[in-house]
Amino acid sequence: MVKRMVIMLIAVGAVLGALYGFQVFKAGIIQKVMAEIANPAETISTTSAELTEWKETIAAVGTLKAANGADLALQTSGIVDAIDFQSGDAVEEGQVLLKLAADEDVAKLESLRATADNLAVTLRRDQEQLKIKAVSQATVDSDAANLKNAQALVSQQMALLEQKTLRAPFSGKLGIRSVDLGQFLAAGTTIVTLQALDQLFVDMYLPQKNISQLKVGQPLEMTVDAYPGRTFTGTLTAVNAKVDSATRNVLVRASVENRDGSLLPGMFGKVNIAVGASRSLITLPQTAVVYNPYGSLVFVVDKSDAAEGAEKTVRQSFIKTGPTRGDNIAIIDGVSPGDEVVTAGQIKLSNGSRVLIDNSHVPPAEDAPVVVDQ
Repeated sequence: MVKRMVIMLIAVGAVLGALYGFQVFKAGIIQKVMAEIANPAETISTTSAELTEWKETIAAVGTLKAANGADLALQTSGIVDAIDFQSGDAVEEGQVLLKLAADEDVAKLESLRATADNLAVTLRRDQEQLKIKAVSQATVDSDAANLKNAQALVSQQMALLEQKTLRAPFSGKLGIRSVDLGQFLAAGTTIVTLQALDQLFVDMYLPQKNISQLKVGQPLEMTVDAYPGRTFTGTLTAVNAKVDSATRNVLVRASVENRDGSLLPGMFGKVNIAVGASRSLITLPQTAVVYNPYGSLVFVVDKSDAAEGAEKTVRQSFIKTGPTRGDNIAIIDGVSPGDEVVTAGQIKLSNGSRVLIDNSHVPPAEDAPVVVDQ
């Protein structure tokens, strides 16, 4: 009888224990499901942290200027008599471009030359007369002075006549002419621009803190909006001898080759001046970095979750950032090569958040991004 009661008590205890365990298990399952419903896995995008060669550069925006460039004009007024060029022509140094009407000046030059020739004859005759004492030395000296004065007037008139002819001061490419045949041209009116395009200068302003890093001969790369994806190379040629006291910036000039004439004076370019040796650094898209008052951080996907299927967890990692280049930023500390780092969706995350990775719509991070109109 006692034995039977013991067995019954054990059976009842087993049943009650099983019921309690089932209730605890069911509560745990429900709690887990409710937690998953309340805090679902967030969808994010990631990238792999990789080592890349990074050369320290100074970025600036510069304005292109021709090594030789001028708006051509005449220093005298007159009627345009001949135009010997077309807009956009390539011209050589000394080539005649335009002439003003100069009939009156030519006639006056001929008159002055005739006077000078006559005075030269008079001087020679009086010099012969002086040999036989027929005239005085004073007469010969006066003749010589008169001849020199006449010759000076001829040279003066020739200079005035030359001022009515426009010549190319150097070889280059002409712009669009702004005068017409028969037009009255006032002194100083711009006729056409002439630019030597084989080599251009790039003028840019840099903060005074960069002066110690700048040296003549340093290589640089430049991009312009007119030619997306194309890089122009050049060298630093000069650093201004003073710093602007108003802005504390220094003017820097570089030289850029332009053999094909693609670049034009007046364009602006984005310049990167190489100032340091190349080194290997971990780079990430700038969108991966979360900036906070207490420090910058990234979210790293936990590698131990690799076997858990689609869902993974992330952890916060505080980092030390370096220089930026286009869409990318160098990471000095806090991330190891090969780490999978979150690049989009961080605003929804905290330490230990569950995530789903979707990299199907991730734009590339470029060192020299180009804006494309759509």
